[in-house]
Amino acid sequence: MSQAAPLVRIERHGDGGHVAELVLDRPEAMNAVSTAMARAIGAATAELAADASVRAVVVSSTHERAFCVGADLKERNSLTDDELRAQRPLARAAYGGVLALPVPVVAAVDGFALGGGFEIALSCDLIVAGEGATVGLPEVSVGVIPGGGGTQLLTRRVGWSRAASMIFTARRLGAAQAHELGVVDEVVAAGSARERALELAATIASHSPVGLRNAKRAMRLGFDTDLASGLDIEDECWAATAFSGDRAEGVAAFAEKRRPVWPGR
Repeated sequence: MSQAAPLVRIERHGDGGHVAELVLDRPEAMNAVSTAMARAIGAATAELAADASVRAVVVSSTHERAFCVGADLKERNSLTDDELRAQRPLARAAYGGVLALPVPVVAAVDGFALGGGFEIALSCDLIVAGEGATVGLPEVSVGVIPGGGGTQLLTRRVGWSRAASMIFTARRLGAAQAHELGVVDEVVAAGSARERALELAATIASHSPVGLRNAKRAMRLGFDTDLASGLDIEDECWAATAFSGDRAEGVAAFAEKRRPVWPGR
């Protein structure tokens, strides 16, 4: 285990520590994102992004009743307009840091994931939710809008009308309804989202690190382009993988009926 920054920690799992767990650890405030918390998330995600040994990331919480309840409104109520403007780059770096991680990321959501907390989950590639989870983007009910990527990420995940319904009404969804609408990807027994997320991450991390990074890059860069441009992006990412040591090892391991030992380059 390494202490990445105050309020957040990084734990490593599995042989080689290829699964990294980004643990939100401000339980006294249900992981509300204060200025210090935002700075900690930004620093931790930068550390993970720079670590070539990481193949998959799980984002989890130490609080059994909350993944993250969003922005720290108590702190925000005390900020002047100038202080709020100064805080904004830190907030963007936190949410953007999760979104920009170059490896697959799984959110483990038990309890509340609201506002910025749900935006952290939306910044991940997959969301596993416990049966007792509650998700939502209630920002318009307190005079703001989702500002951690929610207006863009939720719309891309579930489509315009479903995202509009959630954001404009500020309503909260239980895990079952969220799964039905495609807001979360998998629902498991309450309290077991972290266990399932780590299991998924371990499966992901067993595969080619070069392939994982390039597959995610192709999907992210190609998603909002026209088909022809997307196929060009895919071709570039294919070439970056096909002539790597991982491809050579993967083919050899398949032919020799053994587990691959990925060089990761």
